[in-house]
Amino acid sequence: MGRRNIEDENVRSITKVADGSSYSVTLPIDVIRRWRWKNRQKVQLTIDDKKKRIIIEDWEG
Repeated sequence: MGRRNIEDENVRSITKVADGSSYSVTLPIDVIRRWRWKNRQKVQLTIDDKKKRIIIEDWEG
């Protein structure tokens, strides 16, 4: 599979995980490196039903 065009770089697909009870979206590796997130790091999701968006933030627990 080739690279995406520059204008499509932030377009992602939703994929079904394992038995179908969960879904996942991949994040660009350059963003993960820029924010210094690690494997299995906890993040907080804020779901906005009105604007149909999900905000992913570092979990400060």
